[in-house]
Amino acid sequence: MTVILIKAAQLLLSLSILVIIHEFGHFLFAKLFGCRVEKFYLFFDPWFSLFKVQRGETEYGIGWVPLGGYVKISGMIDESMDKEQMKLPPQPWEFRSKTTWQRLLIMIGGVLFNLILALVLYSMILFTWGEEYLPTQNAKYGIVVSETGREIGLKNGDKVLSVDGKTVESFFKILPTIVLDGAQTIEVQRDSQIISLPIKKEIIPKLLTDKNILSLRIPFSCKISAFAKNSPARDAGLELNDEILSVDSMKFTYYDEFVDKLALSKDTDVSVQILRDSVTFSRKVRIGSAGTIGIQRAFVDGLFEYKTVKYSLLESIPAGAAKGYRAVGDYLKQFKLLFSPETKAYESLGGFIAIGNIFPSAWDWEIFWNWTAFLSIILAVMNILPIPALDGGHVLFLLYEIITRRKPSDKFLEYAQIAGMVLLFSLLLYANGNDVLKLFR
Repeated sequence: MTVILIKAAQLLLSLSILVIIHEFGHFLFAKLFGCRVEKFYLFFDPWFSLFKVQRGETEYGIGWVPLGGYVKISGMIDESMDKEQMKLPPQPWEFRSKTTWQRLLIMIGGVLFNLILALVLYSMILFTWGEEYLPTQNAKYGIVVSETGREIGLKNGDKVLSVDGKTVESFFKILPTIVLDGAQTIEVQRDSQIISLPIKKEIIPKLLTDKNILSLRIPFSCKISAFAKNSPARDAGLELNDEILSVDSMKFTYYDEFVDKLALSKDTDVSVQILRDSVTFSRKVRIGSAGTIGIQRAFVDGLFEYKTVKYSLLESIPAGAAKGYRAVGDYLKQFKLLFSPETKAYESLGGFIAIGNIFPSAWDWEIFWNWTAFLSIILAVMNILPIPALDGGHVLFLLYEIITRRKPSDKFLEYAQIAGMVLLFSLLLYANGNDVLKLFR
């Protein structure tokens, strides 16, 4: 329960920051051009609000439906669907009375501020913590692959050299590079051989769902730090801080060899050699049907040499802008995958549960701000899509007005707004429905 609350708190705080910044972008340009802003709300407030206060002509408040937020600008067809106001003659302080370019800037203000927020956050993250990563060449023991990785032709112990002939600097960017760039080959060193393996399009759906395709290979070390709820090891008399030395007299060089041995021995009894307080002895352990013995091993630090790049305040600004630019590009590539039926990426589309799960179970400000920056980019990209009810829909109609010098009718804009809202709510239901289904799988 504590983990869920920590994740939920991070999600709520992150979304609140993003919504306030986004709506402030609209608010600032609206006030700059003399528009009357009737409401500025964090979250939606159908029927009632949790908090509200009147300051001048604007009501500031917090709604009870945490699906976003809004500013209500006089004389604008938006999610409030205020038809009565639109029947009255235009007033100088209304959105509809402003020039096309002023209205365009008001509508892109939210997206612009989300992008600025992301760049500022990335710059401050780099200035405060720097950038730490594992160089691919420092994955000295090679990789461990899942069944999906074996389908590609990879084997445990392979060392990744390049993807499509290009070196990937960070080990943990190998898989994203393969998926997002549509890579066709991966080059590995296997013993003394250099091997090029083709990546077929048919494997992409599995690459999107299998998180263990390739991971770091580590030397064998197995000191018990915790037990699972149902633990054959604990039932057999093993204790915390016991160190497992061998299974059925088989010693291991790498941890994946130990995992494979257990998997092959499921539903059987094995002899586990243990070191406890300088004393070595054996216990019979019944391997579960999942091929595990229900333990968590102690983390071994210092196995790999990570690289940390530090930035001064002036250096962090262009570096943060570059990181934000790459993040926008990566998200656009992900978005492209979503509309490629052969990838089945739409099956991975998630809602609030999926977003909440990206945050760690323990509060970490560096991770929090990194995810908030990326979510800010997602919000910016999603909002600029040319869908009615989103900022991009309004921008589309304004561009039409600029090109044709003819304004769409209020009735058309009203129907477009309704159609866009139906589409967005349908997507919202689908995404969150996916989350619920995953809970039962």
